[in-house]
Amino acid sequence: PISLSIATTHTQARYVLPGPVAKLRQAYPKVSVSLHQGSPDQVARMLLDDVADIGIATESLVQYEELITLPCYDWQHVLVLPSGHPLLDKDRIGLEDLAQVPLITYHPSFTGRTRIDQAFAQRHLKPNIVLEAIDSDVIKTYVKLGMGVGIVAEMAMQGDERSPDLVARPAGQLFGMNVAR
Repeated sequence: PISLSIATTHTQARYVLPGPVAKLRQAYPKVSVSLHQGSPDQVARMLLDDVADIGIATESLVQYEELITLPCYDWQHVLVLPSGHPLLDKDRIGLEDLAQVPLITYHPSFTGRTRIDQAFAQRHLKPNIVLEAIDSDVIKTYVKLGMGVGIVAEMAMQGDERSPDLVARPAGQLFGMNVAR
């Protein structure tokens, strides 16, 4: 049997890869696919240790000179707010606004978190991060509970566009664009 081993983050495995993996399996039914999930650094390590054939992540991969990395697609963060949240009344939500509310976002080693931290630091603002997680679905769950405003990758909101509980607002203007590699 032929196998393809893919090292990737949870966000890529959950939101980006299902369609492409299904198409791959349809085109090549004899190929079995193995997904190995981890942090971007763990993805790089799995590639270097020959645990995986290919890796997909946003951060860290370019830091490993031994790896050949290619840009795959650009993405931005989105703010996830519970419906009825006061910030939804604003035309433009700024970093100053976000520094005033509890935030729920990724652990520092995941999904563009460094860009979030850098954006606040450049403005000399201290975000009130009340919960960190590695999984976008966990972040959205705590936003639904009213614990704070979430900051997640835009692909993590696919399928939630019509959710009565959550409202997403693009945040690329606040945190910049990210490149999955």
